[in-house]
Amino acid sequence: MGRIPKAISHTFSRGGARLADILRVGAAAAVLWTCTVPMVSPSGGPPSKASPSPSSSSTPRLSTPIPTPTILPTSTPRPRSERVLIVSLDGLRPDALDPNRTPAILALAESGAFTLTAQTIHPSVTLPAHASMLSGYDVEQHGLTWNDYLPENGFILTPTLFSLAHDAGLHTEMVVSKEKLVHIASPGSVDEFTYVPGGDFAVAEQAGIAIADGFEVLFVHFPGPDTAGHQDGWMSPTYLGTVAHSDEAVARILADLEAAGLREGTLIILTSDHGGHGEVHGSSLPEDMTIPWIVAGPGVVPGTRLTSPITVYDTAATALWALRLSLPDNIAGRPVVEAFAEGSAREWTIPPALASAPKVPFPAPGAGGRVETLGPEVDARAGSRAVG
Repeated sequence: MGRIPKAISHTFSRGGARLADILRVGAAAAVLWTCTVPMVSPSGGPPSKASPSPSSSSTPRLSTPIPTPTILPTSTPRPRSERVLIVSLDGLRPDALDPNRTPAILALAESGAFTLTAQTIHPSVTLPAHASMLSGYDVEQHGLTWNDYLPENGFILTPTLFSLAHDAGLHTEMVVSKEKLVHIASPGSVDEFTYVPGGDFAVAEQAGIAIADGFEVLFVHFPGPDTAGHQDGWMSPTYLGTVAHSDEAVARILADLEAAGLREGTLIILTSDHGGHGEVHGSSLPEDMTIPWIVAGPGVVPGTRLTSPITVYDTAATALWALRLSLPDNIAGRPVVEAFAEGSAREWTIPPALASAPKVPFPAPGAGGRVETLGPEVDARAGSRAVG
């Protein structure tokens, strides 16, 4: 396994410096907040780009059993997805979603298929969960058992969505706000790795640049909900206010996708790595383990509420399937074919405007009014606290 260099050189381009979790117990009503709520700043500092180089190292391994691989279903025809966009909102709990707070995310769900009871891996922490999300393997398989930026530990042990797509000649990119996610970008797998040391809006800006330049596999990581959860607690006013701003950041990149003329051919998967309770996460509690999972794009049946069990590592498997790439024999994930129609090769039309209220039966909001104002900003720069 390759060792990640501790010193990563900075290059300057595109106007900036660029480097290298509805709980399981049911569909609980989302709580609307009627007053002014604080939030974690969605803005941040300039990004930088890295091209990690390998050397030798060893990686800690878990002793849990490897899950039985899932046989790839063949009854549903694969859609004609030209590209895949995966959006991860770090620490997003499904019960934070609300038509008034997160109209863009719920409109995306309305235009595609969704579940609010998907599950992440245990331990429910950022790096292992994202490694599963983007590789299709469980923790024991992919080997990323730690949750910090540790260059001496090297890279993921298994193939990833990026490595398999890159080997097939596709252009792959990652735009992330946590440096430790570079452990997933094994050498030769990611054409452009952009680390953005800032909040959700800074990430959205760089993702917009990547979209405008064209891509075939793009991963975008928003830090806001996780940062706010650790700061003031999951489902606190700060957290919910930040989720509202994260929704705006999502709306921005979806608008960029449409402006670039790429929306119709793009399969979009929006999910999270974990939830949280109090000011922490990482346990097997439903609050930590339950995440939203939304897919929209070519071949997806609009307004479908998914009923089959979905795990975070099904994300990579679904992306590979949609791109018509072969899945590794021992992969733990499976394509979520329930989301796709029998005639999934048909053309896909752009859904209604993102601002329109969703018509799918999401949990009814609690008493209260619309969140209108988001209050004092706090520092949300990446690396400002050892959480995630």
